[in-house]
Amino acid sequence: MEFWDVYTVDREKTGRTWQRGSRLPENEYHLVIHVCIFNQKGEMLIQQRQPFKDGWANMWDITVGGSATVGDTSQQAAMRELEEEIGLKLDLSQTRPHLTVNFDEGFDDIYLVETEVDLNELTLQESEVQAVKWADEATILQMIRQHEFIPYHEPMIPLLFAMRGQWGGINHKAAVKVDS
Repeated sequence: MEFWDVYTVDREKTGRTWQRGSRLPENEYHLVIHVCIFNQKGEMLIQQRQPFKDGWANMWDITVGGSATVGDTSQQAAMRELEEEIGLKLDLSQTRPHLTVNFDEGFDDIYLVETEVDLNELTLQESEVQAVKWADEATILQMIRQHEFIPYHEPMIPLLFAMRGQWGGINHKAAVKVDS
């Protein structure tokens, strides 16, 4: 049985918890995280969900994701999900999420990490993940269109690829000085 911290619209903990599986009351929220691992070739590590999973069975997804449990910070939840789902240990304790996407029942912190990972050294969580592989942006978009990948809003995928390795919404490398 999994319990979540309940947050306000301002992302402050209320001190209350909620049991997973039932809908949160209106104006109450919980925290979800996703971690996207990219390699030096610019490919994202993706995972295929088990056929017996509730929701999105057999579908491919970004590297890892899940809900923060009671007491978790966003970073702790991200590190826990990486280790649980694919056996990867990374220290994200001093890392901020690159993006936060709001959804009806909460906040989804998205971490974009560039690191080399040997797929043969990963330990897949049998109850969650059946396979992993590297995929480029075009492949993931094609998989979404073919209903093989969780149906993220298509513009989200290019955004994840574009934002890796940088912070903020302004491309400072392309910025030009404007005289006052």
